[in-house]
Amino acid sequence: MAGHGRSPCASCKLLRRRCSKDCIFAPHFPPDQPHRFSIVHKVFGASNVNKMLQELPVHHRADAVSSLVYEASVRMKDPVYGCAGTISYLHNQVSQLQMQLAVAQAEILCIKMQQESSSSLLISSRHDAHENKGFVFQQSSFDSPREFINYSSSCNHVAQEPLKRESPWP
Repeated sequence: MAGHGRSPCASCKLLRRRCSKDCIFAPHFPPDQPHRFSIVHKVFGASNVNKMLQELPVHHRADAVSSLVYEASVRMKDPVYGCAGTISYLHNQVSQLQMQLAVAQAEILCIKMQQESSSSLLISSRHDAHENKGFVFQQSSFDSPREFINYSSSCNHVAQEPLKRESPWP
């Protein structure tokens, strides 16, 4: 590809070799993106990348190179954990968001219960007032308005501490 008057691919340029017409790197490491091959070469080595690409069918090579470039760039940022560190971080973030969702759903349930309790009390008191009876808490488990107030305010104290998980990696 690059051997006929064109500039060599990024890998051949970095390795200072002649870029042949059938260079395995040329389709994936264009000369205008030398940083891609540079990072992959630092982490995996040109020989290993060459072996990996030769073992793959041609239609899977582009995806493999994309994965290698991503893994190499993450490995440069986090040499110990690489992509596993990113996955662990995202997993923890999902867990925290699930906990926040559960807390929000619990708060919504408390609000609905407060509204239902107060509306049933209101209906009950209107019905009793219409029949000239005193105010009675019908169909309610509360003995006094103070218990109802204490119950409704207790719903606002749902634990909101995020879920803490230990990393599966040491």
